[in-house]
Amino acid sequence: MLWKELVQMRRDRFTLGMLVGIPAIQLLLFGFAIRMEVRHLPAVVLDESQSTESRALVQAMANTGNFDVIGAVADRDEMRLAIERGDARAAVVIPPGFETDLKRRRTATAQVIIDAADPLASQAAIAAAALASSARNAALGAARAGTGRLEVRVRPWYNPALESAIYIVPGVAGLILTLTLSAITSMSIVRERERGTLEQLIVTPVTRAGLMLGKILPFALVGYVQITVILILGRFVFDVPIRGSLLLLYVATAPFILASLALGLFISTAVKTQVQAMQLSFLVILPSILLSGFMFPREAMPGFAQWIGGAIPLTYFLRIMRGILLKGTELGSIWKDVASLCAFAVLLITVSSMRFRKSLD
Repeated sequence: MLWKELVQMRRDRFTLGMLVGIPAIQLLLFGFAIRMEVRHLPAVVLDESQSTESRALVQAMANTGNFDVIGAVADRDEMRLAIERGDARAAVVIPPGFETDLKRRRTATAQVIIDAADPLASQAAIAAAALASSARNAALGAARAGTGRLEVRVRPWYNPALESAIYIVPGVAGLILTLTLSAITSMSIVRERERGTLEQLIVTPVTRAGLMLGKILPFALVGYVQITVILILGRFVFDVPIRGSLLLLYVATAPFILASLALGLFISTAVKTQVQAMQLSFLVILPSILLSGFMFPREAMPGFAQWIGGAIPLTYFLRIMRGILLKGTELGSIWKDVASLCAFAVLLITVSSMRFRKSLD
């Protein structure tokens, strides 16, 4: 039996290659990509002082390495929109009398607003604000004795208590949909082949595209049931807020469900056995967990990992879920993510249809 299994393993080179290659690929990828320390958070500046001291404070913030100043905003509405869209994770607000207070030996206050939907990134932003404040106070004390002190006040938005559950539960919704829906459809074609029922599908007059849609649409209903259960439990068990439109959330979920199902279907057309489908699914599922922003902030990842994460549908759905539930964002702030998911769904369904051949070869 031992010899028989070794011979069979050697003959099934695709499975053997995945058994050996997938762990090596994942170790190299995740070993370089996963970073716990969060740096280079994009930040905007609302500088109402327009003075030398205000610019020095902004520079001190950038020097910490935890903030990357991506631009200035004209008012608080533009600042709020930048944070809601996800273009910025923090904002530095400097009031008009900032430099005047310092010169008159009064305490000058500035504010750092943080997108606290991600507690891990928020901790890094809070630490950077404190470090920049200390550095500027030391510089002011050394330059001019008797100068007023500087105080940087941090204000977390969306999750003031920095509770992990409020951040994790919306992500779990997308992760569960990815795991269950892609796993279901990844087995569909190969199951038909192994059971010998593929011949019946081949002789039907249904087109390849119709067959693909017929495979995934029934499970789309299952996806909506899953997300409904998760939202109910998240609201009443974990006290996750629902600040945005549920209708918008359900509409935006449709392309993600279709993309997840089509991804599994693509896997099913690329393999010949259910064992191969399971192994190939792991190659897709683990990056979805680790590189999409579900567990680790994408800002902490190197560029190549962020590029790979950009090719994962879950990345865009997490921004939609957390944006609508935690920030109350509207369609104008998430339409790019919705459009990306629609593109994923169309592309994966098209490729799966092209790969499937109505033959036994």
